[in-house]
Amino acid sequence: MSDFNRFSGTQGYIASRALSDAVNVAVALERPLLIKGEPGTGKTLLAHHVARGLEMEMIVWNVKSTTKARDGLYVYDTVQRLNDSRFGDGDVRDIGRYIKLGPLGSALDVEERVVLLIDEIDKADVEFPNDLLNELDEMSFHVVETGKTVSAKKRPVVIITSNSEKELPDAFLRRCVFHYIDFPEPDQMESIVKVHHPDLPGKFLADAMRVFYSLREVQGIRKRPSTSELIDWIRVLLAAGVELPAGGELSSQSVPYMGALVKMEEDMRTIDRVATTGSSHSGHSRNFR
Repeated sequence: MSDFNRFSGTQGYIASRALSDAVNVAVALERPLLIKGEPGTGKTLLAHHVARGLEMEMIVWNVKSTTKARDGLYVYDTVQRLNDSRFGDGDVRDIGRYIKLGPLGSALDVEERVVLLIDEIDKADVEFPNDLLNELDEMSFHVVETGKTVSAKKRPVVIITSNSEKELPDAFLRRCVFHYIDFPEPDQMESIVKVHHPDLPGKFLADAMRVFYSLREVQGIRKRPSTSELIDWIRVLLAAGVELPAGGELSSQSVPYMGALVKMEEDMRTIDRVATTGSSHSGHSRNFR
């Protein structure tokens, strides 16, 4: 358990105590860490900063709808072997030359412990997580074409993200440490924003936070603005040198560059309708310094 309590965030990533604990439990138990949360809450970014905080190399496996579990282990490049046989380039009898390790295979076939990010696992076919169970348990796999077995000398730190587009199998969930990244409360959000914009005037930050959280609380919007969108919006405001509205009205006309925060036309219309009719938000009042 010597790795326990090693990760507590980095200078560029503000991690809650609960999130830091989840990372350290996963590292100590050598189990995958499954991270869920709203889009834009830093799930993918977490893995990069865990690697930085633990001083490990990082390997990324970006999952797509067509991704198969075998792709993460290795691929047999038959096309290259065929070309070499036709043009006499190299010894085609050595099949090992045509075995290309995938992200998971590469994470197992290294001398030092690395961080492996399996990003957006829920994009793949429903059987994808189950197909990974044995390899994630055993941390080894067999290369059929060469008869060799690749086994991890040091188990990688595996971080898996999901946007909950599909339910994950129970057998897969049992093997993971789980953490849901709650949306930051204003105090934590201020700390996050200051990492990216350290010199913001207090009033500017307070006004930006007021508008941001008020937009998130508008009833009926489908995609609420995220942390990353707030950071981008503030960058736009600073570059443009514009002031935020002093009043409480929220509309596409009164809030500058709202398109950096609100990304759906339907949500924009909902916000404008609320501004016109005076309908209430979700009712939570917040005070920003």
